[in-house]
Amino acid sequence: MVVSVTNVILPNCEKNYIISILIVRKKFYNKVYKSKISNYNGEMLNQEKQIEKAVQEAFPMSDVIDWNEVYQRIIYRYSSPHSLQHIKEEMYKLEDKGEIIVHHIKPYNNPVEAQTLNGIPKKIPTTKLWHHKSCGQCGHIPGYPTSVFWVMNRLEIDYLDEPHQTSCTGWNYHASGASNPVALAGVYVRNMWRAYETGYFPLIHCGTSFGHYKEVRNMIILHKEIRDKLRPIMRKLDMDIVIPEEVVHYSEWLYVMSKKAAQQKKYNLDNIKAAVHTPCHVYKLVPEDTIYDPEVFQGRRPAAPSGTVQNFGAKLVDYSTWWDCCGFGFRHILTEREFSRSFALFKKVIPAVEEANADVFVTSDTGCVTTLDKSQWAGKAHGFNYNLPVLADAQFVALAMGADPYIIAQIHWHATDVEGFLRKIGVPVDDYKEKFIQYLQDLREGKAEPQYIYPKHRKIDFYLALPDRVKWYKPQAQK
Repeated sequence: MVVSVTNVILPNCEKNYIISILIVRKKFYNKVYKSKISNYNGEMLNQEKQIEKAVQEAFPMSDVIDWNEVYQRIIYRYSSPHSLQHIKEEMYKLEDKGEIIVHHIKPYNNPVEAQTLNGIPKKIPTTKLWHHKSCGQCGHIPGYPTSVFWVMNRLEIDYLDEPHQTSCTGWNYHASGASNPVALAGVYVRNMWRAYETGYFPLIHCGTSFGHYKEVRNMIILHKEIRDKLRPIMRKLDMDIVIPEEVVHYSEWLYVMSKKAAQQKKYNLDNIKAAVHTPCHVYKLVPEDTIYDPEVFQGRRPAAPSGTVQNFGAKLVDYSTWWDCCGFGFRHILTEREFSRSFALFKKVIPAVEEANADVFVTSDTGCVTTLDKSQWAGKAHGFNYNLPVLADAQFVALAMGADPYIIAQIHWHATDVEGFLRKIGVPVDDYKEKFIQYLQDLREGKAEPQYIYPKHRKIDFYLALPDRVKWYKPQAQK
């Protein structure tokens, strides 16, 4: 029986992803069918042609991809003895034993279920959210987190911008290796405890924090020796081991909310060709926890941020190096920076421009935006003048909804020329720029107050009241 590629997507994404890879592997055709092709009747030949056509439509770059390499990645991916389902089963067993506290997603979080790579539903809370912000976003791309908050304000989402959050220490973990499992677990649990005691569910901004926290969660659940060393440390802080029911990235939230957000779209994106880079640390660390959707690249790429771009009306364009790292990679951005810059330009930016004719590059992590955006000036210094504007999906959405490109999206922090893209979709850039320059002048002269994304000291009484309201010890844990 011949299966059409367009009908491959079924509820079990894991199984069908492998099937789809097998279908499109050219060597599979060459070895299995080449010797038999002369025996096919007209109907079978027609089915072969239909499959080839469907493959080309679903995978525009299929002819230049080494499918053997992709297949080996799949085998490696599913060789882990600890599946996501197993992790969650063990987590609930530990909760029943009183060894950990699970921060459950509640009905008041208005969760939306999305499908993960291996078919297990993942609950994405949509409101009453606790923001775990990104060091790099706040330091290098401030328009990134402000765009997230601005979109939430427009959608009337209840959230907390936590003032007592710490770094996830992902720099230590990925770049220097200067930490240890118990320390990493302590930082993770300390931050998750803060969310738990507020009653707001954590939403992770940074892709590295997201992937890192999923790995640390698995480590805590699977290794009793880690829990035994971690618990006394947390007790000294009047805390206990808390693990959220789901680890959720903001781009997943943005994706499940994107159709609703697109109802407030101010500018037309129909003529925009958008290339997407999905961050490695979002979908390659604990990959089975990544959400997919048959409506997004036929379910063969992660749903976010591609689905968000698609739901806002832009045309998704494909390019051969979609799988590759942006060049950031943590360790080599520190030790081999010129390699990072060259890789970002030659392996990501140039293919997106020359193969896909993209108008904009959209991604969803701190390092990816920084590297893809700020590496292009290095290429320009050597005569490679590829000016492809790079935006986070949150900036892309906020700008499409009418956010101020300077006060909110803060495109002046970008190395590439985002203004050209904005003019193409109809944004009155010059008016916004004049207004922004005047705003800065008024601030210098004391004629204006700074604009805030939300009122200063929002809910400070809520924070101060926390210690009296939170009861975290289970009765058996007090003994």
